Amino acid sequence: MLTLKGNLTIEDFKTVIFDCEKIQIDDSVYNTVEESFNFLKEFSENKVIYGVNTGFGPMAQYKIADSDRIELQYNLIRSHASGTGNTIPEAYVKASMLARLNTLSLGYSGVHKSAIALMTSLINKDITPLIFEHGGVGASGDLVQLAHLALVLIGEGEVFYNGKRQDTPTVFKTEGLKPMQIELREGLALMNGTSVMTGIGMVNTINTKTLLNWMVSASSAINEIVEAYDDHLSQELNQSKRHKGQRDIAELMRLHLSDSKLTRKREHHLYKEHHTEDDVFTDKVQEYYSLRCVPQILGPVLDTLNAVESILTDEVNSANDNPITDVKNKSVYHGGNFHGDYVALEMDKLKIVVTKMSMLAERQLNYLLNPKLNNKLPAFVNLGKLGLNFGMQGVQFTATSTTAENQMLSNPMYVHSIPNNNDNQDIVSMGTNAALTTKKVIENAFEVVAIELITIVQAIEYLNIQDNVSSKTKSVYNDIRQIVPVFTKDPVMYPYVNAVKEFIMKP
Repeated sequence: MLTLKGNLTIEDFKTVIFDCEKIQIDDSVYNTVEESFNFLKEFSENKVIYGVNTGFGPMAQYKIADSDRIELQYNLIRSHASGTGNTIPEAYVKASMLARLNTLSLGYSGVHKSAIALMTSLINKDITPLIFEHGGVGASGDLVQLAHLALVLIGEGEVFYNGKRQDTPTVFKTEGLKPMQIELREGLALMNGTSVMTGIGMVNTINTKTLLNWMVSASSAINEIVEAYDDHLSQELNQSKRHKGQRDIAELMRLHLSDSKLTRKREHHLYKEHHTEDDVFTDKVQEYYSLRCVPQILGPVLDTLNAVESILTDEVNSANDNPITDVKNKSVYHGGNFHGDYVALEMDKLKIVVTKMSMLAERQLNYLLNPKLNNKLPAFVNLGKLGLNFGMQGVQFTATSTTAENQMLSNPMYVHSIPNNNDNQDIVSMGTNAALTTKKVIENAFEVVAIELITIVQAIEYLNIQDNVSSKTKSVYNDIRQIVPVFTKDPVMYPYVNAVKEFIMKP
């Protein structure tokens, strides 16, 4: 069980979201939250505190009567639960809930502790609020998406429970849950933050790590299939460039290929003799970029991925609403910690490098499918009768189409600010849109890599080199073979592509 103390790592997200580990709240968190709530309640008497006794956004100039304060919070939640479009998948919503729970646990929000307790129960019982993709501009936080979370916490709206979309009151009754108490500013505190974009971003980061590992495996296996020289992966060459990501990718590929019987040493062949009698070398001197430059291509991906993780970890462990309650200094500070530019920019960076990975996978796939390039395999790695059968010809169209979509989607959201909210929100982050677009790009990339992996396995089958590939490639071969049989005739391909995609997306 994970004990929440206000400091989450990406591994914590992985264990809660994908391994379904339960969470519990440390007593110190409840003490901090209660102290913050009591301070804000006392401090806000006879003072103007945004969201406690004022309207919201451009209506902050309107004073709210004490008798209307509670109704104000309910009105905010209900009016902003206005999302549309597709529903966000449960794993991403659960991650968003965990991110919001952690932020509220820091004690800067002044919420009633019942919000902490109920959100913990929802996570542990896999009761996932219905949240839509459309609605967030990522500046006053994820207002619309988080309003749908808050709607469930007050016992209204809809949830996903036991695999079904159900109304919240019914599920609460089944599980014996009571809505949280609205006491002070719980509506605003729940809605006014970056937790949806950050939660989605955390899942995106976890999935990209998985994708990168598969790209390293696929790139290594292709080097074996074509019996490439291995000096482009050498420590000597890659240490001559100072980028850590490049060095790490080269090391991972060397490790993958350490017991391969197929990759070659240049000194055993091209350096062994002078070849003075040759006008044209029959042996390939060096490989195409998609094979030879993998450390230089995936290195920036790794460096970017690590930077994204660092920024998101800082965000999830930060106070990101407004205003901030500071018990230590006995004051309340108004500002813009809800602004999602940090997350928006990192999501744009992430989708760019993921798009580059899908482009690399597509080019490697094309190399395997074109006999004029590889000089080893039949067209489209066709194990049947050329002309009658088609091999991987059909799925190449899918890979090309999907990669093209990624190239279009990789345009940044970070610079697509549109003023709204009567120009109160005059420059916004679009961070939630950026995170959701990145999610789509990552899913697309897994489709391309799935097609590439099926092709790699077919190529190994055709060349009959199962016993000569490295042990790591052999493991990949065995895993994919459990899903996709050897085919010489033309099967319906989409179930296999989807099954491999599902398999390789598991963290």
